[in-house]
Amino acid sequence: MTTPLAIDVVSDIVCPWCFIGKRKLEHALTELQGKEPTLDVRTRWHPFELNPDLPAEGIARASYVERKFGGAERASHAYRRVQGAGEAAGIGLRLDRIEQQPNTFDGHRLIAWAQKQGDATPLVERLFQAFFLEGRRIGERGELARLAAECGWPEHDALAMLESDALRQEVGSESREALDVGIRGVPFFIFDGKIAVSGAQDPAALLEAISAARQPS
Repeated sequence: MTTPLAIDVVSDIVCPWCFIGKRKLEHALTELQGKEPTLDVRTRWHPFELNPDLPAEGIARASYVERKFGGAERASHAYRRVQGAGEAAGIGLRLDRIEQQPNTFDGHRLIAWAQKQGDATPLVERLFQAFFLEGRRIGERGELARLAAECGWPEHDALAMLESDALRQEVGSESREALDVGIRGVPFFIFDGKIAVSGAQDPAALLEAISAARQPS
């Protein structure tokens, strides 16, 4: 029996590089598990808010783009790079479908809630897809509950949690902790609590980090 591989991922669900980084991690793990079919991988997701000051209801995407990039033309230039990186990773990003830039705090609460009950990775994937491929409003609690239901969680339970104060303190504390330890950009991967990798690195770099983390201390 091999020791389980623990992966901690710090990310935000409106970060395209986090979506791309997730896909590159999957490519790396597919290669690794091809060599070690019995390898047990345990992934935990941790919150990072790229835009913590956005209002709870979010803002129009056009306003966000103007604020972040200085207008649509500059945004288009920045998006070309991320679009190409997405395509290389197998993701056809549809940034044109995004109409609202959400506050992601409730999304992180939903992930934390799901993670207390099992593997939240399918939910994280669904949130990425909903935002970056479908343009769904993932800052709205009703929409978040529906997305949870699409992943097998009871919609009523998800909505009840979101409408309560559950996990607000935990998610807020964990978000601040990420900043306190010096994380300024996401995605941020930690393998077996030993080796950290920042950014949407290629599978080869991730495999190298995983190999280093699995070496005996």
